[in-house]
This record gives sequence, C-alpha cells and structure tokens, in this order.
Amino acid sequence: MAYRRTPAVQARLDTQREAVLQAAVLLLAERGYGGCTMAAVADRAGIATGSLYQHFANKAELSVQLFRRVVTREMAAVNAAVALREGPRQRIAAVVETFAARALRAPRLAYALLVEPADAVVDSERLVFRRAFRDVIATEIAAAVASGELPEQDPVLTAAALVGAVGEALAGPLAAAPAPEATAAPTRTAAPTKPAGTTDVVPALVSFTLRALGGRDDSDA
Repeated sequence: MAYRRTPAVQARLDTQREAVLQAAVLLLAERGYGGCTMAAVADRAGIATGSLYQHFANKAELSVQLFRRVVTREMAAVNAAVALREGPRQRIAAVVETFAARALRAPRLAYALLVEPADAVVDSERLVFRRAFRDVIATEIAAAVASGELPEQDPVLTAAALVGAVGEALAGPLAAAPAPEATAAPTRTAAPTKPAGTTDVVPALVSFTLRALGGRDDSDA
C-alpha cells in the first residue's frame, strides 16, 4: 500500500516549505541568485540541507518558485497602484512609477529579478514577468487610443518597448548598489539601501514614458 501523508504531516511540510521560501526571499534580497545556494537557504530557514530537497529537487526548481513568489508580490503592488489612478495615462504612469520606485528601494532584489545571470528556467520566468507588465500597460494604451487621449499605435508593441526601456534604464542604478561584502551584515529589519544618484530616476522614467506614448507630459504645459 502506498504511503499517504497524514493531514498533520502535510501541514508540517507546508509550513516548512513556506519558511524555506521566506528565507530564500530574504537571501535573494541580500545576496542575489548567486547567494541562494541550497545550503544557504536551508541554513537561513533553520533546517537541514537534506530536508530542503523534500520540497525542491534542485536550485533551479527553488529559483523558479522564488521568482514567482516575488513577482506575484510586485505585480500585486503595481495593480494596486493602478487601481488608485483615474484615466489610462495616469494608470500607465502608475505602473512605471511603482515598479521603478520599488526596484530602487530594494536594488539587489530587483537586480536579481531583472538582469542577474541565472538558470535558463529563471530566464523563461523573466519573460513571463515582462509580458505581465507589458499587458498591464498595453491595456491602458488601448483604452487611451480608443478615447482619443493618445494617437493611434500598436498597444502591445509600444508597451513591450516601454518595459524594455525601463528595465534597461534601471539596470545601471541597480548594478551600482553596494555589494554584500561592502556592507554591514544585513538583518531582517534593516532598511533597504537605495543606490546613490537615483533621486531623479523615477520621475524621469515617468516623463519618458508619457512622452514616448505621444501624449503630453505635465512639464510640457
């Protein structure tokens, strides 16, 4: 007879898996993908490395689940910001503003999500991530075109170009964040370190986005 886990055993494993993912998120924010070894994650979660393999077959599998966990959180933040704005142009600005501001507040985490070399399966997840942001922007562009607020254009193509441009513009400031070796040992309550010289990045990206859409930026008035 095949062994079936009791509800108590399954609950314990589910709790342990959640602790592992939370530990991995913290490590990713501190050390990037390179620092999220199976041993390091297990140590942060307070379990034996062997126990970690009960939940994830290898680092690639763990990385994918970790990526999805963080991306889901980022998408929720963007969607919440969009819901507070009126009008498609304002909602598009909210996407860029929220995404960029959150990235700069947690630069090592954002760098890991966007550009740090990782497993091929993670690169596939990055494409899903980019398309999700693209689709949010494309929906608002289509609405703005339909209402005459923006000139005629391909919403998906424009949105994809904007996502790529914003990601490229952020890559430099994110890469300039202090390396782990150059900072004090991080703690769970430590405030995120914003890269130097990034004060004007977010408003500049919002202005660029609105101009690229073909509408008017507030500075044009």
